[in-house]
Amino acid sequence: MTQYQLTKEPIWQQVIRLLRWDKPAGRLILMIPALWAVFLAAKGTPPIPLVGVIILGTLATSAAGCVINDLWDKDIDSQVARTKSRPLASRAISVKVGIVIFAIALICAAILALYLNRLSFILCLAAVPLIVVYPLAKRVIPVPQLVLSLTWGFAVLISWTAVTAKIEPTTWILWGATVAWTLGFDTAYALSDREDDLRVGINSSAIFFGKFTPEAIGVFYGITASLLAYLGVQLGLSLAFWVSLVLATVGWVWQYLMLRQPNIPPSVYGQLLGQNVWFGFILLAGMILG
Repeated sequence: MTQYQLTKEPIWQQVIRLLRWDKPAGRLILMIPALWAVFLAAKGTPPIPLVGVIILGTLATSAAGCVINDLWDKDIDSQVARTKSRPLASRAISVKVGIVIFAIALICAAILALYLNRLSFILCLAAVPLIVVYPLAKRVIPVPQLVLSLTWGFAVLISWTAVTAKIEPTTWILWGATVAWTLGFDTAYALSDREDDLRVGINSSAIFFGKFTPEAIGVFYGITASLLAYLGVQLGLSLAFWVSLVLATVGWVWQYLMLRQPNIPPSVYGQLLGQNVWFGFILLAGMILG
């Protein structure tokens, strides 16, 4: 699709693409650890209004993150095949409009955060700097996916404390599993941009680990499964959880074996991200039933 064709799209379609609502996998994969946390912390059924706030909050937060990412990276994105058609990179949406949309998304997230208790609200505020500076990490840090993973981890801390008003040892176990999982799937996703990132001169975990990237992803998934298993023991979760963990672990092993194959088409990396969404929801079902 040419830049001219992109600019002819209605503005509402451009905004949807800017917020990535046309690609729900990335929005759902942030929502999943937040839902893990709220159900596990409640040790049963959490208040339905709180679940609604968590869902809407993750949507607003991820929207803000997408916009600030594209504002920082508009000149880089225009040089990368996967991202050059994004509204800010293609100049279909102006920087001023992008800033306004970012502010609206952040205000929506802040209004939702007012529903939470004091500790959760403070954690929401603490997450904002990471959301804002994450796109800059790829210019400075060899493994910028680590910054994204730590940002993702706030979904666990905020949601868990929204139920308990405190951080418990088991909170950190779930936090660690979420950070490791995010490092795994986002490193796999970064493989699709590795050649362009090398050419442009920015960092990614897929570049940092080089030929050992599949092994690194396998280690991250292994840590995720191990921490979730430890969490299941600590919380005394029942058979349904263990079945879901086995299914997810089999999926991660299959992804690792897939990544070791030569000449993988770039489209496969996006499919792996979508598969992780399914793994996450399978685990969520196991946690709820367990």
